[in-house]
Amino acid sequence: MTVVLWVAATMLAVAALLALIRVVRGPSALDRVVAMDVLLSCLIGAIGIEAAYGRHGTTLPVLAVLALLGFVGSVAIARFGADVGDDDPDRREEARVEARLDAIRDREDPA
Repeated sequence: MTVVLWVAATMLAVAALLALIRVVRGPSALDRVVAMDVLLSCLIGAIGIEAAYGRHGTTLPVLAVLALLGFVGSVAIARFGADVGDDDPDRREEARVEARLDAIRDREDPA
């Protein structure tokens, strides 16, 4: 059982390190927010591992609150962050249609 806990803790530490790198180097704010969500998940996992190692359940309310906080934060970012993003699908589709129309016009106009 101890070996499994150590392996799980090592995997969580690696995931947290990679997420921390994404927080620092992330090209966009949305990347940083997703990385922070992964860090919160790693924290929840680490607290769960500590509870399993210590064989107690006193940290279960803390886990529930952290999970709820992560869920609400992710939903809020998804709801309000989508309005701020530069990648508007309608604009991209409009640009594709314009590019196709320009290509058709260029083929039809031999000048």
